[in-house]
Formats: sequence, C-alpha cells, structure tokens
Amino acid sequence: MSELALAIRGLKIRYGAIEAVKGIDIDVPEGTVVALLGANGAGKTSTLRAISGLTPTADGQISFFSRNITHLDAEKIARLGVVQSPEGRQIFADLTVEENLRAGAFAVHPRAQVKANFERCYRYFPRLGERRSQLSYTLSGGELQMLAIARALMASPKVLLLDEPSLGLAPLVVRDIFAIIADIKAEGTTVLIVEQNALQTLKIADYGYVLETGRLSMQGVTSELIQDSRLVEAYLGAV
Repeated sequence: MSELALAIRGLKIRYGAIEAVKGIDIDVPEGTVVALLGANGAGKTSTLRAISGLTPTADGQISFFSRNITHLDAEKIARLGVVQSPEGRQIFADLTVEENLRAGAFAVHPRAQVKANFERCYRYFPRLGERRSQLSYTLSGGELQMLAIARALMASPKVLLLDEPSLGLAPLVVRDIFAIIADIKAEGTTVLIVEQNALQTLKIADYGYVLETGRLSMQGVTSELIQDSRLVEAYLGAV
C-alpha cells in the first residue's frame, strides 16, 4: 500500500463565528490523484489553503509524509514540496511567461534542476514555450491556466494542489488540462485537485471525496463514485 503523502485528521476551519470546514478526514496516497468535489461554498478551497499554510486551522492535524505541518508557515510548506496552483491563476501580469516560471523555482537548487523543470513545463505546455518572452497579461484564459500549473511545477512539488484548474475554460482546453494532469501523475507527482467539473475529474482521479457545507458526504474509489446515483444527480446529471 502506498505511503500517505497527505493525511488530514479532524480538520476544522473557521472564519469568525462561521465554521467553514467541520472536522474532515482526507487521505492522499503517494502517486495518486485525489479529487475533492463539491459546490461553491462547500469548503474545498479553504481546505487547500489550510494544507498550504495560507489559512489557519481551528482544529485537527495535517501531516505530510507523517510530518505534522499544521502550523508551519506557507513558505516552509512549499519548500517541503507541497505546492498550490490557486484558483484564479494569480500570475504576475507584468512579467513574461519565462519570468513567471522562474519565480516558481525560487527555492529549487541546483541550477540543473531548474533547467530540467523548464524543459518539463515546456514539454507539457508547448504553447508556453512559444510564448516564453510574451508578457503574461496578453495570454488567453487557457494559456494563463497552463502558466499557473506550470509555475507550480517549477517548484518540484511532491504534492501538487490544484484549485479549479478548469474554471472558465473552453471544453477543448479543459480536455487538454485534464490530460496533462494525468501525465503529471504518471511521472510520479501526487495531485490533490479541487474541482466543480466532477465528471472530468473523476475520469483521471483514483479516489474522490465530496464536500457539502463543510462536511464529507461521500467518498470512494472513482470507478464507484462515478456510478453513484446521488453523485450523478447532484453533480453529473447536467454534464
């Protein structure tokens, strides 16, 4: 059985009097893609931000390969190898594509590894290679999402956290993004993906969790979840 890259136990997140995440347990085995599904406001992004050290936890523990990272700051967590590609892309608009990618590798040594990471990103996203000298604000929505994922990959993640990578993208671009996520897994990077596009996500994930108003309502291997009548009715019926 694979070692757990991430183990979340009893995670609670509060914003003032509002409990956004209400004591959830999630396992992310090394070398897998795990999906965290749910509607807007379910607590998905809050969970990713807590793993990344960007949002404080109210209770519970987050472990990375058995090391407790619950109260580490975001930079230390990223240096350990837990790297997030946030919702909304959040790239540096006035930097070129290549400058954005280099910013993602701020903690990577030696120089040969940075070079290898560039080669990997341009292999996954050849369009970024074609636009490496272009200012990022001139890119299309799909290209910006590619850049956000590639910048996270430049940090040599052991666990890649993806927050809504298909949000607002055309269907053909969505297909390409999910194919690349499958390739990233095949090369050995563990992925935890937050998505509203349940069908596409379940096709590439190994295991899935469904969050509803801060609580886990369903979980299981994706081959079973994709046939679950409750999930189909709630998330897949219109797909």
